[in-house]
Amino acid sequence: MSIKTGYTLRSASNFFGITVFFFLLLWGYNYQRVPVAEQLSLQILPLDEETLAAEILYTQEALARIRGEITSDTLPIESPVSYSFMEDFARSEVKENLNQLGFDTRGFPRTKEFFPAGFLRKMGILGIYFPFTGEGYIDPSLHPLEKPFTLAHEMAHSFGITHEGEANFVAWLVGDNSDNPLFRYSAQLKLFRYQLRDLFISDRNAYQKILEDLDPGIKNDLESIHRHSRRIRPISDRLSRLSNDVFLKTQGVGKGIQSYAELPMLVYAWESR
Repeated sequence: MSIKTGYTLRSASNFFGITVFFFLLLWGYNYQRVPVAEQLSLQILPLDEETLAAEILYTQEALARIRGEITSDTLPIESPVSYSFMEDFARSEVKENLNQLGFDTRGFPRTKEFFPAGFLRKMGILGIYFPFTGEGYIDPSLHPLEKPFTLAHEMAHSFGITHEGEANFVAWLVGDNSDNPLFRYSAQLKLFRYQLRDLFISDRNAYQKILEDLDPGIKNDLESIHRHSRRIRPISDRLSRLSNDVFLKTQGVGKGIQSYAELPMLVYAWESR
């Protein structure tokens, strides 16, 4: 081995070591914190079909009620909202909700749009928290109905909530308690999509029946989000899912990317507490 090659390898090894050190110092050790569900004494159990059906009905009613506060027609909601307003609002709402739950919310975290638009989605993610800058980022190409929830999710990460399902739960809780109908609708819509996913897995006939009887406005919103998501496809959906799954598991999140889908169980446990 030449002196130049040895120097290059040592430099690369040093850089890797420094990166890991600062990642753990700035963020990684948060993965070892007591889970939010445990701190709130929530019993997380799979939902049986009867319970899931009841929860879906409840969410549908909430969606129809909240949507009526936003618009009186059935056209899909696609109008953009000021990002600076959403960020400031999400920060104050996340702080307030986490304070009420007894969590430390010191600091002034930022969550920004990451350009070029579509880059994060091509990597298979909607948003990301980057500990080396202390900021969260979301893809600016997200559908307007996805942005409020995703922004609150990344803001929850900024306050040390590492578990993806629990960051989803905090984002849902922020929306559920908000006086802003768009944030409430975005949160309930995300929950509804996870619930529909679970129903599709357990009973496809019931899933089809729900879609057939769905409020036209809500159905148009779901179809609009689906059309919007098809415009930008991940470079390799399998690779992005696998890499994210491996990363989460190495950090102590045993269920990996499946932790995202725990939202319906967390919400049910919260409402049944």
